[in-house]
Amino acid sequence: MARLEGKVAIITGGGTGIGKHTALRFAKEGAKVVVTDIHLDSANQTAAEIREAGGTAFAIAHDVSKEEQWQEVVAQAVSEYKKIDILFNNAGIYIIKPLAEIGLDEWNRLMSINVTGVFLGMKHVMPVMAKQQGGSVINASSIAGLIGAPGHVLYGASKGAVRIMTKDAAIEYASHGVRVNSIHPGYIDTGMVAYASETIKHSKAELAQGVPTGRLGTVEDVANMVLFLASDESSHVTGAEFVIDGGGTAR
Repeated sequence: MARLEGKVAIITGGGTGIGKHTALRFAKEGAKVVVTDIHLDSANQTAAEIREAGGTAFAIAHDVSKEEQWQEVVAQAVSEYKKIDILFNNAGIYIIKPLAEIGLDEWNRLMSINVTGVFLGMKHVMPVMAKQQGGSVINASSIAGLIGAPGHVLYGASKGAVRIMTKDAAIEYASHGVRVNSIHPGYIDTGMVAYASETIKHSKAELAQGVPTGRLGTVEDVANMVLFLASDESSHVTGAEFVIDGGGTAR
């Protein structure tokens, strides 16, 4: 049987990159997928690809920083599929900038997406899961939430917040059968790494040289981890952090 057979998943930022690949993988493993993205065209494309492959999905425009939009996403998911088993809080933005140059507007914008968006997702989805006495939440943090780096005060603060919120929520909801874990990717070959490469003036090849395994991570590497955490294979795993960085933080 497929690893997510019969499960319903919400994936934010599902129009591109890690979110899109995970949505496609979830559908292949039997999940019904709610694809959300601030760019509806991208979300629609992901959902269309799932349906063309024989899966079940719908898309919805979604600014994760807006509480009323979270309420609408949850209401539509429950109306269409009657339950929610998995939430992948994947949506996020990346800014690399020296501490003294960070504007308050930049700080507030990034925090509203990377931190408030995760909080709102948990706030509105986890009570649904608690009523079902089961569910899995996977929050996208980063190795920037574990270790420091120049230019990462803003981004690192947001991902550190996601890390500890995950643990707090996991303890609060453990007795309700709801599991909450965080993933911490390093350099994954996506648009964010292209931005980092350009910003810090290091090519992707140079970034890969700094990874003990000698390569950048792939969206497949991340999707594989998220799939494990979404599935019943990880039924005794909660409040934990999973690093996907080719050994970079092991140094």
